[in-house]
Amino acid sequence: GGAATHWLEGRSVGVNALSSDYAAAETYLWRRQLLLRDTGETTTLPPGRHEFLFSFQLPPTLVTSFEGKHGSVRYCIKATLHRPWVPARRARKVFTVIEPVDINTPALLAPQAGAREKVARSWYCNRGLVSLSAKIDRKGYTPGEVIPVFAEIDNSSTRPVLPRAAVVQTQTFMARGARKQKRAVVASLAGEPVGPGQRALWQGRALRIPPVGPSILHCRVLHVDYALKVCVDIPGTSKLLLELPLVIGTIPLHPFGSRSSSVGSHASFLLDWRLGALPERPEAPPEYSEVVADTEVAALGQSPFPLPQDPEMSLEGPFFAYIQEFRYRPPPLYSEEDPNPPSGAMRPRCMTC
Repeated sequence: GGAATHWLEGRSVGVNALSSDYAAAETYLWRRQLLLRDTGETTTLPPGRHEFLFSFQLPPTLVTSFEGKHGSVRYCIKATLHRPWVPARRARKVFTVIEPVDINTPALLAPQAGAREKVARSWYCNRGLVSLSAKIDRKGYTPGEVIPVFAEIDNSSTRPVLPRAAVVQTQTFMARGARKQKRAVVASLAGEPVGPGQRALWQGRALRIPPVGPSILHCRVLHVDYALKVCVDIPGTSKLLLELPLVIGTIPLHPFGSRSSSVGSHASFLLDWRLGALPERPEAPPEYSEVVADTEVAALGQSPFPLPQDPEMSLEGPFFAYIQEFRYRPPPLYSEEDPNPPSGAMRPRCMTC
């Protein structure tokens, strides 16, 4: 198995047409196994069906199978039957490899944001400024997930503009220091026109990722990248474009564990876009003895830290964990000195009695 790229580029030199051939290849897997041991003598098999079992251990770092216009990543099994005085018979079977891409990493759980602005011009006249800012909650997604797009479009020009968003796949083929790219839109959405002097907000517009192949980032001859492109079409001017990188993985987001590692970033992401507010000063905490009293815990049969009763509150888990961190004071520090020493009137008791 391996990767290969190939394409032709033509150019004209005077009246002559020249073409350049670009090709590159990279081998990932090459294993060979003899099913019948060669003893130096002819092995005769009786008539009928014969099966020979075999197995190969695949390395964990194989690149995902891919088929593109100017390159591919392919894996196959070839079997050859050698017979004396007869041409060899060959069989070939292709199989697919999926590279594990885990999106539960800090780099892929980090929010992505950006802002751009542009002056709308028409016939060398300034028509005003158009600004765009967009943000998504993380960088890594898997096919079938929905990307909530948060965006703000401020149209200070004299003409209406149209915001749009799309997930774009970019295939990059490399050979002999040259590059060949091919782009395709895999998902898109369009917003409503924004009139002159108006502003529009996208509060999590849903953009679903269709069944597509994962990102290929660790191949030396070809790459498959994804990006979320948010653009604003401005009449009479080139569009205003903002690009946010994406990584399409194969291991989906864990509902617990990984999300708690990004509580701070997720909470700040929602607060920046005015989707929630935490109290500036939490309510006064109860006494520690009231919270952890043995009798109360035994009577209730549950933890002194209450959990939300609404099952939908699990979606707001980061907020609950964030508030709980400040709601209860920590237990008192251990001290070797007794805070309630015995009175002097009490007679010391003999330890041997």
